[in-house]
Amino acid sequence: MKAARFYDRGDIRIEEIEQQKLEPGTVRIDVAWTGICGTDLHEYLDGPIFVPAHGHPHPISGEDAPVTLGHEFSGVISEIGEGVTDLAIGDHVVVEPYIIRDDVNTGPDSNDYHLSDDMNFIGLGGRGGGLAENIVVRERWVHKVDKSVALDEAALIEPLSVAYHAVKRSGVQAGQTALVGGAGPIGQLTAAVLTALGVKVIISELSPLRRQKALDAGVAEVALNPAETDVVAEVKKLTGGKGADVAFECTSVQVVFDTLMDAVRPTGVIVVVSIWGKLASFDMHKLVMKEIDVRGTIGYVNSHPDTIALVESGKIDLKPFITGKIRLEDLVDKGFDTLINHNETAVKILVSPTGQGL
Repeated sequence: MKAARFYDRGDIRIEEIEQQKLEPGTVRIDVAWTGICGTDLHEYLDGPIFVPAHGHPHPISGEDAPVTLGHEFSGVISEIGEGVTDLAIGDHVVVEPYIIRDDVNTGPDSNDYHLSDDMNFIGLGGRGGGLAENIVVRERWVHKVDKSVALDEAALIEPLSVAYHAVKRSGVQAGQTALVGGAGPIGQLTAAVLTALGVKVIISELSPLRRQKALDAGVAEVALNPAETDVVAEVKKLTGGKGADVAFECTSVQVVFDTLMDAVRPTGVIVVVSIWGKLASFDMHKLVMKEIDVRGTIGYVNSHPDTIALVESGKIDLKPFITGKIRLEDLVDKGFDTLINHNETAVKILVSPTGQGL
């Protein structure tokens, strides 16, 4: 089968590989759509990061580069392994793409399995990936999605779960005001979750396409251009001089973080959602004098069921955020290149490993 394989920084190849073996407790998923994630871009530009470098196998998966990429994907179950009881052939599914040690509690009562030692992700740390025609995944990590949800939209449930977990980490309440710094895929989806939960959303974003996308999708009441508007002053004006109750950093850009520090109210909360590949700084005196809480967030933990419910109920419409669809063969030229060099023109680009649906 065809798959996109990461060898090293700047080296991704579309190759023919053997499909994975179906084992007890696993299912085979025919992949419908896979999203290109910012993490994939980081691997391509600066990696290997999550991908285990060649000659240094991951301690859980036992794999090293080259590995198959893709961790945001949807598909249809085509085979069921021995012992699988809650899934059936033909089910539409998404994957919570974790690689976690077998002795870690990943049950519904756990709130920290995503922080366990040596955690990694399917599609980065091994165990196949969504940028292939099919993948074998353990039953625990497979979640059914109602067939009323289109499979292309379902491919966005994984990044939507990142946003859902970030929003929960913030402690924001309905009726409060949130400032989202950056309207890329995660910023847009964070705004979507906030809006679905009854929070007023203000977005700050340079790209006019992305600002308009947030407004058209109904996930932000206000979209500000920081190149033309004093974001801090405008946020205070919109909140009666108080400032935002919470803010979400979705860019890994220093000036955005600095703006959020000034724009939140005293005792406000800032959640850092983006992955930073460099050291950041902030005004410690300001942190102390405003009693600001700065919180990190990574991935999700038992977030997929609630996230899927938001989509199935119609409270979140994912279709507006899909701005491109490409074939696997065009992954680098039409996918990575667009998102790296022309990211102001796109939000989420989906890949069809088989070419179906294009």
